[in-house]
Amino acid sequence: MFERIERVPGDAILGLIQAFKEDTNPQKVDLGVGVYRDAEGNTPVMRAVKEAEARLLKNESTKTYIGSHGSPAYGDAVLPLVLGADSPVLEAGRASATQSPGGTGALRLAADFIAGELPGRGIWVSDPTWPNHHGLFTAAGIALHKYPYVDADNRLDFDGMLAAFNKIPEGDVVVLHACCHNPTGFDLSAEQWRTLLEVVRERRLLPLIDFAYQGFGQGLDEDAYGVRLFAEQLDEVLITSSCSKNFGIYNERTGCLIAVAKNAEQMENVRSQFAVVARENYSNPPAHGGAIVSEILHDPELAAVWRDELTEMRDRVNTLRQEFVKALDPYGLAEKYACVGEQRGMFSYTGLTPDQVDRLRDEFGIYMVRSGRANVAGFSRENLPYITRAIAVVNGVKVDD
Repeated sequence: MFERIERVPGDAILGLIQAFKEDTNPQKVDLGVGVYRDAEGNTPVMRAVKEAEARLLKNESTKTYIGSHGSPAYGDAVLPLVLGADSPVLEAGRASATQSPGGTGALRLAADFIAGELPGRGIWVSDPTWPNHHGLFTAAGIALHKYPYVDADNRLDFDGMLAAFNKIPEGDVVVLHACCHNPTGFDLSAEQWRTLLEVVRERRLLPLIDFAYQGFGQGLDEDAYGVRLFAEQLDEVLITSSCSKNFGIYNERTGCLIAVAKNAEQMENVRSQFAVVARENYSNPPAHGGAIVSEILHDPELAAVWRDELTEMRDRVNTLRQEFVKALDPYGLAEKYACVGEQRGMFSYTGLTPDQVDRLRDEFGIYMVRSGRANVAGFSRENLPYITRAIAVVNGVKVDD
């Protein structure tokens, strides 16, 4: 039977990883893989995480299942982190959390829930969006559509987005990036979130807010503005949260699907369906990552250490954005790439063309996705002169040898 199975192209990011490993250029730079890197190019284990793991190792007494919804302690820690400690949504019992294998697992739970309980609803994603959104939703059998997000000048196209939302069929699902839009780095302002809210309410759309990078944009609370606004003002919202990035526990796959319903009774109905979907997907989520997050967030001193570390990471990335633009100034390219300094999060839609990206890889050993998306955390003060000089060359700027 297997002789009929065809080989499919590998994942583009995974292909970049392999090509980078095989490149012998001593100045090679990886701007493709979507993980945080420190000044030495490493993805470190945070100090707060190390301490939490030490406590868990000492005190853990069982490895039994944690249930389809995951650890209650994890949910109790994540819900106020996402919705706010004084959230009226939590006070009213309108929200629940279902732990998942990463934010990706939370998205798949949401997709299967929509397909099973809201049949016939289409789902709308930004153009562009995280490529795995396409596969996750279509694999669940949901009709996928796109709305404009970036214009031809590589700027946020909010007018185009708003016009598209006004035409989306009533009841369809719209996927929104809470902050640090992947892959572009362009985020909505508070005013734009408020404007969008009215359209979503008027057209009775169901928001599915992907919250993968809380704390990497402007701050933990600032990044949650749109999430909290929609949760408090709308009867129904789905939120997929990830702790993989902001706790640096990528390989622990730690996420959460949050449902916000009109009242506590409806929330429990939805929550019961999440348990069924989780059971049919993977039965129980992995426990260790959630236990780390719970240990940190339930201890004020450890939580303070974690917040300080996250602030250091965010500040480093935002500083590198500004230094990148500044380093392009001698080549007359600072204005062209000023958008990089305005974007938020680890990713940047640089505006580099596929041909330019190919040249950067082939001639300079600088690796990024062909769309021009770069992981800004791959910059460093040491490699920025090399990167910006290479970008000048592929832009046709004459540079000194």
